[in-house]
Amino acid sequence: MSLLDITDRKILKLLQYDTRLTNKELADKLGKSVTPIYERIRRLEREGYIRQYVALLDRQKVGILLLAYTNVQLKEHSFNMLKAFEKAIVKLDEVMECNHMTGSYDYLLKIGVRDMQEYQEFIINKLSRLANISTVQSSFVMTEIKNETAFHLD
Repeated sequence: MSLLDITDRKILKLLQYDTRLTNKELADKLGKSVTPIYERIRRLEREGYIRQYVALLDRQKVGILLLAYTNVQLKEHSFNMLKAFEKAIVKLDEVMECNHMTGSYDYLLKIGVRDMQEYQEFIINKLSRLANISTVQSSFVMTEIKNETAFHLD
């Protein structure tokens, strides 16, 4: 992997806010020609700086009205038990993020569902059925104050 120079950082910053920018538009904004910008973007993709291009949806307009952050503590912490949990949790559609954490809990899940009933069904019928679950503690989002996907690259 190569190091990022200032032009790479500017490309990544612009694409984080609008992936629909064409190579020509990026080149114009950066005062460069199209071909070097195209080549830089392909290299950034190849080297894994750009993992994918996505559309960010308005969760409420698509019916995801309840966001929960759920802490999960496991009974056993062997390598195999951790990997088994991770393999199972990524298959659950309601889980938007799963992070292995330090502290009292092992994992922090971000869960998006329609309502409290769907969340309860998720807990009872999916999460609680996974092997090795010890404790589950949830907090619910009342108001989203800031929801940012872009990393600060300056």
